[in-house]
Amino acid sequence: MQSNIAPFNRCIGLVVLDVTMSNPNGDPDMESDPRTVDASGKGLITPVSFKRKLRDLVEDSEGVVFQAAAEVLGLDASRFKILESRGRDRKEILAMQERKFRNTYWDARLFGNTFLESLKDRDLDAAQKKRKAEGSYAHFIRTGAVQVGVGTSIAAVDIERLTMTNKAGVQEGKDRGMAPLGFRVVRHGIYVIPFYVNPTIAKKTGADTKDLQLFKFLLPLAYQHTSSAIRPQVNVLHAWFAEHKSPLGSCPDHLLIDGLTPRVKEGVIQPESRADYVIPVLHDVDGSIRGRFESVLDLCDER
Repeated sequence: MQSNIAPFNRCIGLVVLDVTMSNPNGDPDMESDPRTVDASGKGLITPVSFKRKLRDLVEDSEGVVFQAAAEVLGLDASRFKILESRGRDRKEILAMQERKFRNTYWDARLFGNTFLESLKDRDLDAAQKKRKAEGSYAHFIRTGAVQVGVGTSIAAVDIERLTMTNKAGVQEGKDRGMAPLGFRVVRHGIYVIPFYVNPTIAKKTGADTKDLQLFKFLLPLAYQHTSSAIRPQVNVLHAWFAEHKSPLGSCPDHLLIDGLTPRVKEGVIQPESRADYVIPVLHDVDGSIRGRFESVLDLCDER
């Protein structure tokens, strides 16, 4: 049962993705190849990439996703701005007192921020430097209440590289265009992205139940509503969200995460489609483990 010493109980979750002929996270150091682990060939999705999808949906305050969330959850849009956005006014943000800062930026409350680290002393005046030395800017460097783990594919992935052409030229003096090996995608893979909700940090960042409810609302929609030409078929199969029975936690996280993680079917050497995997549902998890949580939900079923 939730305690009054924390805004919510400890929670964990697992997002299960089906990636087909798409690049779920390009690597700029490898000419935007889908990220992989060198040793195993498994695909990777960075936490920054995943959180960017959620931030974009919230930043588009007039978009259908945020508007639907605001109506269902009763959100005040002024409290759900995005700190990690282009065109932000650094001086205006730096002038914010902690209370206003906390009450303005959803992603800072939930994911944390390193805003001050991006400001050099040379960019600060004498008064600001003094405030920084006194610790008055501590709220600008803080970890988040929700930590997203590195997403990984269950098996090694094959990468398809194709040359893209354009009937209309993009360079002066040319009537057609070509991007050699510009289309780089994962043929198929099942990925999992774990996340962890820490009520201890929430007390420090100001994250509350509304913030967490919005996070939960967005999870099944993260890829569907941020799709692109290079990422057309990334589908959320399951968005598992489990609430512990107390702020301290009531079960080792790995027991549930392991129970909900897909696996390659026995005898399959190189999986090529979803049919080559065993993808657990809740009843596949041992009842003694499920019983140690207040609730375990597949947020995809809530739609």
